[in-house]
Amino acid sequence: MESSPGGDEDFDANEALTSALFEAVGAGMYAVDGQGKVIACNPWAERLLGYAPGTLLGVDAHHTLHPMEGDENGLPAQRPVLADIVLGKRISGDRAVLLRADGTPVQVWWSAAPLPEEMGYDKGAVVVFHDASARRARDGRRARRYAHSETMREQAEYDLSEITWLSELTLAMVSTLDADEALGRLVRQLVPRLADTALIDLTAGLTRRRAAATHHLPGVLPSGPHDIGEPLPGHPAHDAALSRVFGGAGTQHLTAPLPAGPAYPGRDLFALVDAHEALVVPLRLRASTFGALTLVRAPASPPFNEADRILAEEVARRAALGLDNTRLHAAQADIAATLQRALLTDLPTVPRLELAAHYQPAQRAAEVGGDWYDAFLLEDGDLAMAIGDVTGHDIQAASRMSELRNMLRALVVDRPEENPGQILRRLDTAQARLTLADSATAILTRLHPTADGTWDLAWSVAGHPPPLLITADGTATYLTGPRAMLLGVRPTAERPTAHTRLPGGATLLLYTDGLVESRAQPFDVGMTRLRQYATTHRQLPLHRLCAQLAHDLGDTRDDITLIAARTPPPPDLRARTATL
Repeated sequence: MESSPGGDEDFDANEALTSALFEAVGAGMYAVDGQGKVIACNPWAERLLGYAPGTLLGVDAHHTLHPMEGDENGLPAQRPVLADIVLGKRISGDRAVLLRADGTPVQVWWSAAPLPEEMGYDKGAVVVFHDASARRARDGRRARRYAHSETMREQAEYDLSEITWLSELTLAMVSTLDADEALGRLVRQLVPRLADTALIDLTAGLTRRRAAATHHLPGVLPSGPHDIGEPLPGHPAHDAALSRVFGGAGTQHLTAPLPAGPAYPGRDLFALVDAHEALVVPLRLRASTFGALTLVRAPASPPFNEADRILAEEVARRAALGLDNTRLHAAQADIAATLQRALLTDLPTVPRLELAAHYQPAQRAAEVGGDWYDAFLLEDGDLAMAIGDVTGHDIQAASRMSELRNMLRALVVDRPEENPGQILRRLDTAQARLTLADSATAILTRLHPTADGTWDLAWSVAGHPPPLLITADGTATYLTGPRAMLLGVRPTAERPTAHTRLPGGATLLLYTDGLVESRAQPFDVGMTRLRQYATTHRQLPLHRLCAQLAHDLGDTRDDITLIAARTPPPPDLRARTATL
């Protein structure tokens, strides 16, 4: 049979390609005949098994390359590949061991298949194997990378949890300006997350007090602020640590065994809370030490470690910052309230009339406001009583309030013949020319004593909530007579004056809008609450009534000012009261 043109060349090319692929396959390959002798192998197999080129040919693969029964290294004997290949199936495994030329084992993963019958080798096989150690190394690196990523993920989740918790803790503290309330919230968040017991002791000069305490079981420790002189639980080691911290020392770590406390029961702090160890951390900011945070763990809890100490010191730093802000705000608020009260006048002594006034500064900010009241006697024995509110909450508002109040006082004294509406019109004209205020509300009243012991009331309202009149029989009425717009809008507008007679035992109440208006309730709801509350508590002494109205009804975010006058009770009511 003639060969086709180029046939030999194609055969040679295919054989060269097959040889190149055989060599470059990237795995060890060898073929055995029916007796298990190696009849072919590629360079990869020779290198992996440590044989010189060509020396693997003719080797009995099963007896030479596989561990036999009783191997001196304890390697398990393996079933001959040909025993399975005879069934004509492809087989594989990933835990086989081959022996190198020097006798050392190499773990491999492999596959084997029968040789094609047309190749002339009866019951032969071809084996492909890979060094499993390289695979194990890759798997190990992959496992280490995964473990590292898991560790990093867990650390990131832990850090995020800590940051979130610290943020919640800070928010709980800064959402109130009451230091004891803030510290109470703090210790409740620390237990049981960071400790089984948490205490906060504050210091101011030579005095100390326990501001907050909590235990993971209720009723073990007294709750709320306590004076240091009260019989509170103590312990010598804890007291000594507090003294060192208050003296400028850093965090104190008290470890077991803790010294014995006082002999008498109920006074040993560490015995009471089953303390095994404690951290006493200073509440310090810059050079100021406000107190100390004590964290206690029981024997069943893990001991404090360095991470716990760092976290505790961060908590203490935030607590100290909150205390510093609270004290600064309190100092500024006190200054503001003192200034505001200095701008308000003392009440006169009026025969047959009880007077009271109350001023409560806003607690949301350390600012003076524009609220004011005034009361003074005129030459004819009449009483002028006024209340007002200048727009704004700052020093400028307080200054303009003082100017407006003084101008009103001067006008009333200078024009005793004019009624309240006429005086307010003059005040509006004056403040427009002198720029006493951008805008303001006010009520001016004039009380005139009559011969029968009652009082006549004349009043004018300039954009202000109406006066409230509470009679002795419990009837409360808003005096909603003629009204006019606030000061500063139309200075030339007429301002009407209303008149009524105050019965015996009646209370006249003037107030600013902070008492009835807030973001939490509509204005009409506030007015209804004021009328009901004043009616229910009308028997209170006048100064107490004003104070309780401000405390129970007022919006703490705004200034609250009240001034009230109460007429003497009628003779029959006085007689009944004396009899009772």
